[in-house]
Amino acid sequence: MNPTDIEIAEATAADLEGILDLQARNQPDRGGTLSHSFARERMAAMVAAMPVIVARRGGRVIGYLVSSPLSLNDDVPILQATLAAYCGASDAYVYGPICVDVDERGQGLSRAMFAALRKRLPGREGILFIRHDNAASLSTHAKMGMRTVATFTHGGVAYDVLSYIG
Repeated sequence: MNPTDIEIAEATAADLEGILDLQARNQPDRGGTLSHSFARERMAAMVAAMPVIVARRGGRVIGYLVSSPLSLNDDVPILQATLAAYCGASDAYVYGPICVDVDERGQGLSRAMFAALRKRLPGREGILFIRHDNAASLSTHAKMGMRTVATFTHGGVAYDVLSYIG
């Protein structure tokens, strides 16, 4: 990753279109692996509530990493299942989704966005889920220091719950 080409920053409302476009292009029906799609209003609330980190190249969003309060996700079934399997600390938050444009993968963007998020939320626990069959994502997150703390099944699909302390 060439740092002169890519900006890692906290998202603003101006990034919503880019985040939503990248989210749409990475849904399962388009060959992606995201497990949930957030509507504009929900994503805007997440950007306003906690740090959402974006990677931009030439002003265009090429990656994003969401953090959000547990309470903002209490109506999302897969997150309910995640938190039933492992609820975490009292000030824990949901890490994810994380998404990188297919043409930008393999350049360390996930690690760079994660490092930026950790700086903004030191000492707090992040909780995430990953499909058990998504070996690439599980490997990437393990290399970033996350550990599997539980497993669950939702909609007939097996997931791992991971945790880390910022």
